[in-house]
Amino acid sequence: MSEPRVLRIAMNGITGRMGYRQHLLRSILPIRDQGGIELPDGSKVTVEPILVGRREDKIRELAAKHDVEHCTTDLDGIIQDPSVDIVFDASMTSLRHQTLSAAIAAGKHLFTEKPTAETIDGAVDLAKKASAAGVTAGVVHDKLYLPGLIKLRRLVDEGFFGRILSLRGEFGYWVFEGEHQEAQRPSWNYRLADGGSMTTDMYCHWNYVLEGIVGTVKSVTSRTATHIPQRWDEKGERYDADADDAAYGIFDLETPDGDDVVGQINSSWAVRVHRDELVEFQVDGTHGSAVAGLQKCVAQQRAHTPKPVWNPDLPVTESFRDQWMEVPNNATFDNGFKAQWEEFLADVVAGREHRFGLLSAARGVQLAELGLQSAAERRTVDIPEITL
Repeated sequence: MSEPRVLRIAMNGITGRMGYRQHLLRSILPIRDQGGIELPDGSKVTVEPILVGRREDKIRELAAKHDVEHCTTDLDGIIQDPSVDIVFDASMTSLRHQTLSAAIAAGKHLFTEKPTAETIDGAVDLAKKASAAGVTAGVVHDKLYLPGLIKLRRLVDEGFFGRILSLRGEFGYWVFEGEHQEAQRPSWNYRLADGGSMTTDMYCHWNYVLEGIVGTVKSVTSRTATHIPQRWDEKGERYDADADDAAYGIFDLETPDGDDVVGQINSSWAVRVHRDELVEFQVDGTHGSAVAGLQKCVAQQRAHTPKPVWNPDLPVTESFRDQWMEVPNNATFDNGFKAQWEEFLADVVAGREHRFGLLSAARGVQLAELGLQSAAERRTVDIPEITL
């Protein structure tokens, strides 16, 4: 058997929370350590990460800890290195357009976190550049690779719901202010000048979830709030939190069959969780309903739907949660980030377009931008189709 092909990946922003935990620790290193992935023709491809960051001491420490041979603080130089096949970016959103543009100009394949740019014009510009250059570009759509949403999509494909009527989502948790207990999210998330915003952060996720489960987003009606106006940063210093820490959105959706569906998703870093998971989506249809988190999915068919009667004078005697059946796994699910990385790497070797690319990401940036416009103008905003 021939030796596996090695793809060298420059991993920028790897010292950040997502870059380190999900992309390096739970994706690229396991792919490397398992000997790569097997392709349909029986050949193999594996990976060689190159850690890229601004703090040399930090990336050297991570490289030594995880037996990574190469690291650098020279992002521009590694992008131009002819031995590098892929540029991955998980750095600050404000720097991403510049980084990805340079990578495209150098003929590199791309895999990136989102948002891909701070504005819709920047995101569309990247999609056009990558298309013209003929490189394979992938954008993280991790939630669609997780067990709960895979099972939810399976129900859609099998016609379980009949005609889909609505989708409702609840996301969020209490992020501590940082005064008495350390905040579990970085402080830049809550400063507009640093690119913070619940809408900017999460609407790009909700766009691909809505597209991946139900259909195209046609309009948005959004309301934002900064519920916690003062927080404390990593140094324990108080600062004004001027970015929205909650966004409440209603989305008009259209299925591939042309049916209209109402979507509603609440997102908040100032809410206490009374759910099974930190995010849950409920889809209701004429023939059945389902509720999915990131891992679990339960469903209720029309034939098994109980007939509750409203009577506020009597205590509830039935357990509504017990009336749902869990949707079985019927498969072995890997880490969602790793699963998408493996699909992307196979696309790079095959020279084909990744199904979740920069155009999909541009639609996510568009939804965030128009969501903020909707909130500012207190009105519904239609979403035009993006064409390259």
